[in-house]
Amino acid sequence: MIKDQAKIDEYYTMLQNKNSQYEGIFFVGVKTTGIFCRPTCPAKKPLKENCEFFHDAQEALLAAYRPCKRCKPLTNQSYLSDDVRKLVEAVEKNPQKKWMDKDFDELAIHPNTARRQFKKNFGMTFIEYSRARRLGLAFKEIRAGNPLIQAQLESGFDSGNGFRDAFSKIMGELPSKSKEVLALSSSWIETKLGAMLVISDKEKIYLLEFVDRRGLENEIVRLRKRLNAAIIPQRTKVMEQLEQELWEYFEGKRMDFEVPLFRLGSDFEKEVWSQLQQTKVGETMAYKQLATRVGNSKASRAVANANGKNQLALLIPCHRIIASDGGIGGYGGGIERKKWLIQHEKTMAEKMARKEDQA
Repeated sequence: MIKDQAKIDEYYTMLQNKNSQYEGIFFVGVKTTGIFCRPTCPAKKPLKENCEFFHDAQEALLAAYRPCKRCKPLTNQSYLSDDVRKLVEAVEKNPQKKWMDKDFDELAIHPNTARRQFKKNFGMTFIEYSRARRLGLAFKEIRAGNPLIQAQLESGFDSGNGFRDAFSKIMGELPSKSKEVLALSSSWIETKLGAMLVISDKEKIYLLEFVDRRGLENEIVRLRKRLNAAIIPQRTKVMEQLEQELWEYFEGKRMDFEVPLFRLGSDFEKEVWSQLQQTKVGETMAYKQLATRVGNSKASRAVANANGKNQLALLIPCHRIIASDGGIGGYGGGIERKKWLIQHEKTMAEKMARKEDQA
């Protein structure tokens, strides 16, 4: 149980704010109800004197708290409501389907609910989401070299103008030739520290970020523009590999990632990222140290800029860079996540060292 008063004050404030950056950092037990919750639980917040804070769910269970039925702290946090999940499943069963009001009635979901919840979770309405899925099918036809009219009809669009407008709104300008546009896929991966957005092609990961990272939308736009890419909601095999490796990492069963990466940047930025990947698990360093490794001890600012442009969180471990005075420094995914990651890797490194000593 956490007894440090400063931490208790901090965590209670984050509990009141339902701050998603603290997912996996702490759990709260409520004395008056005997339940324990996530930081983002939607239930009414208890008084501070009725709260006990724990590092993990096991501590809360051992303290005789039972898991909350609303936020389900024993499972990975899901950012999708039952209605959203139901709609996503319906789209996957028939991605060419054009949705009408009667279709929502059959699922007992109000269209306004679908629009609002999808906007919150995906940054687009349900209609835009279903169109994006349909356009994904169309894009496959285009990439295969088939005529646009075939792509239009195969994806369920009766109107050519509607097809072009929808394509432009969701994915950028409609390509006149398939080779002009790079097809990328996007999906969500749940982790112990919250959901992450992943973008890939069939072979490599292009982007991995926590979904609540500030400026994530700008990162996606920058990626699309620099690569002239179209991004559609779709899972790939390399995403499945990444999801498994992330699970192993968070469970302390993996120290390095093997999933192939696409690194979009200048030669200098790629060198900085390469040096970051060579840092050992459990190791931290300041920007000046990293600059020295790159070959220019005076390039701390340039190294910091390159570090900030990293779009592959965890895979290129920019969280291992700390302030020159030993402080934690900044992190796009949130300071508490950075603290957790550093401590997690330190613990993994210590366990590995003990095993090697015993061997």
